[in-house]
Amino acid sequence: MSEDINEEELEGQDQEDQGGEEDQKQENPENGKPLSDGDDNIISLSGLYENWFLEYASYVILERAVPALYDGLKPVQRRILHSMKEMEDGRYNKVANIIGNTMKYHPHGDASIGDALVQIGQKELMIDMQGNWGNILTGDGAAAPRYIEARLSKFALHIAFNNKTTEWLASYDGRNKEPENLPVKFPLLLAQGAEGIAVGLACKILPHNFNELIDNSINHLRGKKVEFYPDFQTGGMADFTGYNDGLRGGKIRVRAKINMVDKKTLSITEIPFGTTTTSLIESILKANDKGKIKIKRVDDNTAAEVEILIHLAPGVSPDKTIDALYAFTDCEMSISPNSTVIDKETPRFLGVSEILKINTDNTVHLLKRELKIRRDELEEQWHFSSLEKIFIENKVYSLIEDEETWEGVISAIDKGLKPFTKHLKREVTRDDIIRLTEIKIKRISKFDAFKADELIQKIEDELVEVNRNIENIIEYAVEYFKDVKKRFGEGKERKTEIRVFDNINAKKVIIRNEKLYVDYNEGFIGYKLRGGEYIQDCSEIDDVIVFFETGKMMVTQVSDKKFVGKGIVHAAVWKKGDKRTIYHLVYTDGKSNKSYMKRFYVDSITRDKEYNLISKQKNSKMLYFSEHPNGEREVVTINLRPRNHLKRLRFDIDLGDQLIKGRDSIGNLVTKEIISKVIQKEVGGSTLAARKIWYDDVVGRLNDDNRGIFLGSFKGNDKILTLYKNGEYRLSGFDLTTHFDDDMIHIEKWEPEHPISAVYYDTDKEIHYAKRFLCEVTTDRRVLFIPEENAELNTVSTAYQPEVKIIYNKLLKTTKNLPDKLVRLDEFIDVKGMAAMGNQLEKLKTKEIILNHSIGGNEPWPSDEKKADIVDETEEVLEALDDFESTEKKEEAEQVNEKPVNIASQQTNDIKDKSKTSIQGEKVEEPVVKPKSLSRTKFNPEKDKPSQTIEWDLFSANEDKDEEKSENEEV
Repeated sequence: MSEDINEEELEGQDQEDQGGEEDQKQENPENGKPLSDGDDNIISLSGLYENWFLEYASYVILERAVPALYDGLKPVQRRILHSMKEMEDGRYNKVANIIGNTMKYHPHGDASIGDALVQIGQKELMIDMQGNWGNILTGDGAAAPRYIEARLSKFALHIAFNNKTTEWLASYDGRNKEPENLPVKFPLLLAQGAEGIAVGLACKILPHNFNELIDNSINHLRGKKVEFYPDFQTGGMADFTGYNDGLRGGKIRVRAKINMVDKKTLSITEIPFGTTTTSLIESILKANDKGKIKIKRVDDNTAAEVEILIHLAPGVSPDKTIDALYAFTDCEMSISPNSTVIDKETPRFLGVSEILKINTDNTVHLLKRELKIRRDELEEQWHFSSLEKIFIENKVYSLIEDEETWEGVISAIDKGLKPFTKHLKREVTRDDIIRLTEIKIKRISKFDAFKADELIQKIEDELVEVNRNIENIIEYAVEYFKDVKKRFGEGKERKTEIRVFDNINAKKVIIRNEKLYVDYNEGFIGYKLRGGEYIQDCSEIDDVIVFFETGKMMVTQVSDKKFVGKGIVHAAVWKKGDKRTIYHLVYTDGKSNKSYMKRFYVDSITRDKEYNLISKQKNSKMLYFSEHPNGEREVVTINLRPRNHLKRLRFDIDLGDQLIKGRDSIGNLVTKEIISKVIQKEVGGSTLAARKIWYDDVVGRLNDDNRGIFLGSFKGNDKILTLYKNGEYRLSGFDLTTHFDDDMIHIEKWEPEHPISAVYYDTDKEIHYAKRFLCEVTTDRRVLFIPEENAELNTVSTAYQPEVKIIYNKLLKTTKNLPDKLVRLDEFIDVKGMAAMGNQLEKLKTKEIILNHSIGGNEPWPSDEKKADIVDETEEVLEALDDFESTEKKEEAEQVNEKPVNIASQQTNDIKDKSKTSIQGEKVEEPVVKPKSLSRTKFNPEKDKPSQTIEWDLFSANEDKDEEKSENEEV
């Protein structure tokens, strides 16, 4: 704010005001006397902003909101811990008493102290709590301070306090001393995290895992790379790809852990950091009210652990609902860290790695300082113990019997000690002699020289150890961190699972709760369009592709009602990147009167931009248009305008034989003659190859982008087989939204005729059993294939020749000399029912049984070797068109086939006889669909997705009769 104020303008304005009132003298309100021009009480407005505002901003930054670098504490937190150390007696203290005692050091009232104390306690690191301290999962607050109690934890007492190494300063009122920084020997700032908003400055440091911080501190001391990521008390999953070492500009994504209980129920067991079960449920209900997800109800059973049950509406996919929860609710959150700390009263922006290194180095410094202090104390103990022994053994005390003055006593003792002090490490001082005079007669009378020697030797041994630790301070620090981890690291394992998230396309997972209508004549589309024709279901964030009879196309976002243009011939929901929806188009060039045909897809566009699909020449017309959701083959009948030289006015064209090109391509020549009508004759099977699917084990999702493990080519009812650690399998579809559980051990394309081989251990009988079985067709449900009780899965395989290695127990007499045994399971046992127990694999005691190959096997099944992949030119063109130029005017001669297409009358019969090779190498007859009514059939995706056909009657009925008369003539 102060930077926006021009000081010169303000001062100039002040001078003008003073100049206009020279004759008027201002009076000092304190004494009523006029103020002179040089009076110190006059402060310009710019000075007020410069001084007062900066002082305020600095105070908030340094004293309130931002933590210190070395101890990781804000001032209020440091004062609370110091106050609790003052009150420490091993027992719990009322929080109200702690707040009252802390007010000696903190001038901002009991409310701020109480809130800060609860926040420290809920992190469960520095404070032991007793009573109701609230719940970070549900967001419930703590009870009143008079009802709850606290004390310092053993960890806090171990790492945070040492009066000998603490720098002190006066409290705000000067009555007490408070620590400038606590001597914390641990990266406490990174373990607890910190968040605060100051004036023009903010801080957000995320908490990290206790044990990982120690491990990385040790790595830093040993010169190794440090790498660690946040860990949250609420658990969940997190993607730290964009963490940026915690600096400003970084970003992490955190997700709730959602499990599928059954097809109708989802369970949330862990929530994202920064949310509560209450806020999470509110966001879910809000998304349901907006129609983005469909659920029946939500049950919150959270107590000590999170349990939120989401009951789905009938017919709703649980996999898509999980993705929708991540896309539209607080089940996924984005967090932007901002690592800001105070170092010597100066704000600094440091990454978490740098903070860890500084904290670790500071720990080394404090440890070395403690060792040096201890060494000085031991040397002092050794010196006085040796001096005491000399004083008593040599009866130096007897020399003071005749002395009458104090100075005489000191002098007599000093003279008496001199013959025996040559081995001492320093000179005897007056203070040493005074201490000797304070020794009681009882101690002198019971002095034991042997025990004195033992004490001196013990001190010397400890001195040697301390000096060795000082010389090897790095190794000493490493052992210190290991000891801290051993003593306090139990139960502090990582709670947040580190994952790499796949991006969720909201349009693919949102519930389509609206109905899309179109008015073909008036040119309106929308989901609240009254009187329009229903097209299909849609959502509020979908895009709609619209084709016009002028040969133009446009993609626009759906709305309640929108005018897109008159002459609509086709409209449908459009999916970005869709290369399987193929459009067929026949048009006439207005300049040459030649007719062209083309097949194309629309996978990317600029929204609300019109694209021309036909020639730009004047009088160019679109004669025929159809849409095919899966690239179906189509035969159309071309009717020509009667001419004297034409002998045949009708012929068929198989558009499925045409290459799929870009939407801007000219296409292939149909005829040079004038076409009167184009009619759909029949629609066949898809010309597109089966869909290739990969599994990305990094993000745990399916994809068709060639990322991860190739599973195979899928179509129709093909399924994916997944095997799990607990002896279950699951058959699922190949939808890219499918989720897979974390305990999955194998994934592959399911072949119904391929058996699964398994070895499991019966814990009651202590016997290993082997079994082979075929999967039962149960979609999207985990099925147990080993006995439900007293059974543990040992190995499982889908290999053609599964082989296991039996390793015997070498500690037993009966098996110690036996070599390892290989067993082919396909030879050992036949394929049986899934419920069968199987055969006993080995009677002797074994150490372990392992697979001798991967789960999927190293050799392909015989049927796999004979499989022929469908090589379809359409697939090749789809891949080649990724780099296809949008315009190819300069290559028109290459794109246009000047030779007329084959119009032999036998073509239709050839199409019916066509067949293609399946992946098993068998011939599969292409389905032939009889022509339907050719008026205007609308595309309905809720049914069997029939192709949409649009035709125009360009000539009169008399011309049609002339065409029928000439249909047997040659061209």
